[in-house]
Amino acid sequence: MENMHKMFKSIYEWLTNKNSPVDIEKVANKVEGMRSAPFLLFQLSFILVYFVGFSWVALIAALFFCYIRIFAIGAFYHRYFSHRAYKTNRFWQAIFAIWGACSMQRGPLWWASHHRDHHRWTDTEKDPHSPVISGFWWSHIGWVLSSKNFYYDTKNISDLMKFPELVFIDRMHLFIVTVFAALIYYFGVLLNYLAPSLGTSGWQMLVWGFFISTIFLFHITVSINSFAHIVGSRTYDTKDHSKNNFLLALLTFGEGWHNNHHHYSGSARQGFTPWQIDITYYTLLFMQKIGIIHGVKGVPKEIIESNKI
Repeated sequence: MENMHKMFKSIYEWLTNKNSPVDIEKVANKVEGMRSAPFLLFQLSFILVYFVGFSWVALIAALFFCYIRIFAIGAFYHRYFSHRAYKTNRFWQAIFAIWGACSMQRGPLWWASHHRDHHRWTDTEKDPHSPVISGFWWSHIGWVLSSKNFYYDTKNISDLMKFPELVFIDRMHLFIVTVFAALIYYFGVLLNYLAPSLGTSGWQMLVWGFFISTIFLFHITVSINSFAHIVGSRTYDTKDHSKNNFLLALLTFGEGWHNNHHHYSGSARQGFTPWQIDITYYTLLFMQKIGIIHGVKGVPKEIIESNKI
């Protein structure tokens, strides 16, 4: 009976993203089977393509829904919630949190807390996802499924915890992503009704626009944790193994300039030179111009020139 109670409690906490008041240091840092199963099943959902078929509109939708969420991870979860690299009002802050939650990468508080831990302890034993210390597999997938990393340290994000709407959005991240998936399904239904010649449907749009795009989104995002600490070049002599990777920078709208970022993490700009393409930064500048955000932090010239290898 006690085991049954623990099982239902674990499922409830997972579904509601409950951050229990536990001593995180005492929680085992190992993959938990119960929470791993839904994740692994989701990774296998690409098999559903066999049943719904292919259409060009579904492929385009998959790329679109993937990249609007890659932008949300980089611009909002990373550069705003984790590093506070620009400012905005509470309305847009909540919109950014909801947009990021559609990525199915947990809530903004969970994400920011763990990322701040990553910067505090980069490539040491306390880093949540260092490939140098814990290996490629752990840094890419294992850490997400760890019992210990299911929780987060609220002291890391005291500046965010004071906003009750962010706490609520963080708790309800699975509800948000479910609504997002439902909207994609009904978008396919609408297209099938209005333009049947496109050859798509609700189910096909759900599989391609949500499942396939979310799988791709996840692996592209966590590649910064794994590949960007192993493969690439180093411009700056940082105290870690962070590297700049041109391909990852293209795929993630600028997040691949990881050595730059670890050299100066407080900036909204990660591509420090004109040839280092940083689409997220360019978009943030546009958002500042139209008044959605303000105070976008750049990189001082002396920082760009300092500590080079």
